[in-house]
Amino acid sequence: MADRFSELSPDLAQWWCAQPVFFVATAPVGDDGHVNLSPKGYDTLRVLGPRRVAYLDLTGSGAETIAHLRENGRIVVMWCAFEGPPKILRLHGRGEVVAPGDPRFDELLVGCDFDELGPPEARRAVIVVHVERIADSCGYGVPLMSYEGERPHHDAWAQKKLRVGGEDALLDYQREKNSTSLDGLPAVELG
Repeated sequence: MADRFSELSPDLAQWWCAQPVFFVATAPVGDDGHVNLSPKGYDTLRVLGPRRVAYLDLTGSGAETIAHLRENGRIVVMWCAFEGPPKILRLHGRGEVVAPGDPRFDELLVGCDFDELGPPEARRAVIVVHVERIADSCGYGVPLMSYEGERPHHDAWAQKKLRVGGEDALLDYQREKNSTSLDGLPAVELG
């Protein structure tokens, strides 16, 4: 049932691009830290090569993924089919945080065509995954569900923050909520 692949083929990439949600999992080194699993939506994921992908990380209530990647780099990205034939695909690898201020950040935004995703101030980082293992599995236990569309809440929240708090409102929010992980690891680094 499960297959391993040497690279992310165009067929696999096309399949996961058709999925409206993916999940990102990371964990700290210590065995007493919190494992993190984050759902991701919108059109934020891109294939950069047969063993390299990237996604746009938007400002949110936590920054566990960034903290864990800064500490140890381990990451897994997973998609599952909620419509059509059952399937799960996982990419295991090493993640890298490319933050605003890094010259690669603007290159990735332009190269990946992330410009239409919310206000620029809400773009916290681009996470680049250097893929080490690609495998699928059956997905028989994943329920069938219908996709109704994207939620407008993140963009509306970010726009309101900026409107009410001014141009630094999202940076202030990141300083308050995203500078450390649940376990106290350094996360978002702002000057």
